[in-house]
Amino acid sequence: MNNNHSDINKFASSAYSPLCSVCVANYNGEDVISACIDSIKNQRFEYPVEIIVHDDASTDNSVRIISEKYPEVILMESPENVGFCVSNNRMAAKARGKYILLLNNDACLFPDALSKLYNYAEIKNEAMILGLPQYDMKTGELIDRGSLFDLFLNPVPNRDRNVTEVGMVIGACLWLPMSMWEELGGFPEWFQTLAEDMYLCCLARLLGYPVRVLPDSGFKHWVGKSLGGGKVDAGKLVTSMKRRALSERNKSFVMALIYPPPLFHVMFPLHLFLLLIEGLTLSVVKFDFRLLHRIYLPSIRAVFFEYTSLARQRKIIQAKRCISLRSFLSVFLPVPYKVRMFFKHGLPEVK
Repeated sequence: MNNNHSDINKFASSAYSPLCSVCVANYNGEDVISACIDSIKNQRFEYPVEIIVHDDASTDNSVRIISEKYPEVILMESPENVGFCVSNNRMAAKARGKYILLLNNDACLFPDALSKLYNYAEIKNEAMILGLPQYDMKTGELIDRGSLFDLFLNPVPNRDRNVTEVGMVIGACLWLPMSMWEELGGFPEWFQTLAEDMYLCCLARLLGYPVRVLPDSGFKHWVGKSLGGGKVDAGKLVTSMKRRALSERNKSFVMALIYPPPLFHVMFPLHLFLLLIEGLTLSVVKFDFRLLHRIYLPSIRAVFFEYTSLARQRKIIQAKRCISLRSFLSVFLPVPYKVRMFFKHGLPEVK
């Protein structure tokens, strides 16, 4: 569907039963939200779609822009900032579509994205998480076709068109049936933000559901726009203190909950030990002990503070496990990704 022959009823807020609910979490996105919504409205997709935007107490003109330009959008305004996980859970609870697509406010879909996702899902006729090739908004270069993992659960970008079974697809553009979202329980709200997509994909795989990326279509994304960093800039890996802290903490949570035995008993203690070594090394080399005290020690402490809750949830999750350890490890690579990145880009720049 394009602007020349769009049917307003396909985006009306309540006059139809949507096939797909596109859920956009927005916070201070006045400079990107219009392009995001326009990319949804311009889809070449013949079925009804509803667009839901959750505004997370933005302090810019996001709400005014959405209200004035897009009256067909279902706008949920939060009186307080609740984070990415809560925002998406709220939208999913309101969504009426058979499928939901989680889409970042700084992402734009290719015109055939919804049709490609829907057609693949219907042809396969099985519950699964689907993603699309991700391209850099600024350069147009391919970022990944989903991600594989190393044994420490670091995402390893997949750029091989022939590899479609992946460990995770990024939450900036993530498709799945509503029934499957409800079975998985949505995002863990105590994650706040980051690695919630990793959790959802790892949990899905543990329960026997495929996680796949389509070879065609795609979306463009301003990587790192919300939290800063998380990308390679001028040959150097650049990240932010907040992003790194949340990433290391939540990745540890995912590993604690999802890794099946005996992988968990071997890798999790080693993971925590190497986190401490990494924090000490970076702090000494960069002569900046904020790295240790604001990223690494809080990540390790969080695991021990949440030990009882993690153990209880792990027991519930592992009881539902449907795949073998060998199948679980099929999307893992043996070489630690941080080592590869160090030799390629040097030590990360943390701002």
